[in-house]
Amino acid sequence: MLNQIKAALTGAVTIMLLTVNTLFWAGFLYPVVLLKLIFPVKAARRFFNFLLDNIAQTWIRFNNVGLRLTRRIEWHVTGTENLSTKKWYLVISNHQSWTDIVVLQKNLNGRTPFIKFFLKKELIWVPILGLAWWGLDFPFMKRYSASFLEKNPHLKGKDIEITKKACARYRDLPVAIMNFVEGTRFTETKRRRQDSPFYNLLKPKSGGVGFVFSTMGDYLTSVLNVTIAYPGGPYSFWDFLCGRVREIKVHVEEMPVTDSLRGDYINDPAHRASFQSWLNGLWERKDLKIGEMLGKTANYCFPGILKPDESPVESDRVH
Repeated sequence: MLNQIKAALTGAVTIMLLTVNTLFWAGFLYPVVLLKLIFPVKAARRFFNFLLDNIAQTWIRFNNVGLRLTRRIEWHVTGTENLSTKKWYLVISNHQSWTDIVVLQKNLNGRTPFIKFFLKKELIWVPILGLAWWGLDFPFMKRYSASFLEKNPHLKGKDIEITKKACARYRDLPVAIMNFVEGTRFTETKRRRQDSPFYNLLKPKSGGVGFVFSTMGDYLTSVLNVTIAYPGGPYSFWDFLCGRVREIKVHVEEMPVTDSLRGDYINDPAHRASFQSWLNGLWERKDLKIGEMLGKTANYCFPGILKPDESPVESDRVH
């Protein structure tokens, strides 16, 4: 009982520290966002974007300090030695809980450009953070369902056009675009429901990353394949906040962006099939890596996962 009370207090203190830190740095962020609105000139926008990214990175640094003060975690991190803040990265990772976002920020902040996520358009209304995400040029996406497009065919491709315009802003300032390829958080129940061929992963959804290559492939420098494992897990985000997560393992693999990854994922079925095959192979290796990180061994057998005619965009859920 005493340990439960102590854990709950740790969680409450952690939330308080994160909230205070967010409000504090929002006070620096918002004036720059306002200036960015007032002066839409390209050169001014580049300067303001530089300031905003640095404010956001400092916010993450202080978040990390607060987390270090409230918990003791044994970190095992490999593959971050040669990363650069001057490159354009696509970051892909397995996804188990909201803790993954904290893990990525902790280990990539200051080593890569500020990490940005594709977000649902509705999230712009989230108090405090919505305006901050907008000012930091997080790409907001409006997804239309297949049934909606059947009734409104004139809107077909509109969501893609909007996102392409958002991604065009990244040509002038290095960025790390993050995508959780599974589309949702992993649980054993979801794995069984999907009949996933993997032991530690859900089936990968290629629409999101394929879309990034279609819109940003010309200037992406590398792919960062991040694998996160929680020995002793699974853990919820609340478990993390309460200090129950004592060990985290992270492996980062930097991979070149080859010509075979570039192409028109949306309209070229042959390229889409090739891209899905590449992602399937990557996920097979990731599943083996997680097993290795957790000290598990198994007889793996991976049948085909994605079909070439899979919907190129609607297959993914945006975070």
